[in-house]
Amino acid sequence: MRNMVQLNQVEFNNRYILDRGCSLSYQNQVINALRLYFSWCGNTFMETIRLQRPRREHRLPSVLSKQEVKAILGALRNLKHRCMLSIIYSCGLRRGELLALKPADIDSVRGMVLIRQGKGRKDRVVTLSPKLLELMRDYYRQYRPVTWLFEGQHPGQPYDERSLQRVLKLAVRKACINKPVTLHWLRYSYATHLLEAGTDLRVIQELLGHSSSKTTEIYTHVSTRLISQVTSPFDTL
Repeated sequence: MRNMVQLNQVEFNNRYILDRGCSLSYQNQVINALRLYFSWCGNTFMETIRLQRPRREHRLPSVLSKQEVKAILGALRNLKHRCMLSIIYSCGLRRGELLALKPADIDSVRGMVLIRQGKGRKDRVVTLSPKLLELMRDYYRQYRPVTWLFEGQHPGQPYDERSLQRVLKLAVRKACINKPVTLHWLRYSYATHLLEAGTDLRVIQELLGHSSSKTTEIYTHVSTRLISQVTSPFDTL
């Protein structure tokens, strides 16, 4: 620890950060730990205020086309599996939000799905597609869920997260899609497809459960609705 204390800013970055290939999140953890430690230690050899945080990476969310989503869902023959992935895409759910659903959260009369205690411990409602409702009715008649909407192999236990990821991986392979698709891609695609259909960004923010509109605005960078309307100057030559 004493050797680390005596490192100056350049040596710290070169020896500890760059040489080890630390991720941005890990770098921030190290900086937070150092600042906390030296705030309690009076005899310090390091000016922690000069520890510069790495710049955040700005990556666009990965989005599937509607045709790709349709192919993935159509590749599933198991009714439960198809329902789970369909709800994630149709309602823009996170994986944990899907697995936390209970039968009573599906309001077929109002055409709503209640998401309880999502990210940030907030409740919200999303629209229930009539097409999805018909699929859910078939699922309910066959499986008769009691405690959780999607139960695992043991009654009273929710479906396993890893098993759900394997379901998606199998569907992607059957659909012959050569992309590293994750469950969150379906949520990204839901938001982007809504935006491309003309849905107001503020409405999308509420549906996704984002606290800040800045989080939702990233979808404007991946939407093709406005980009496709731009005429290249090459065409006017």
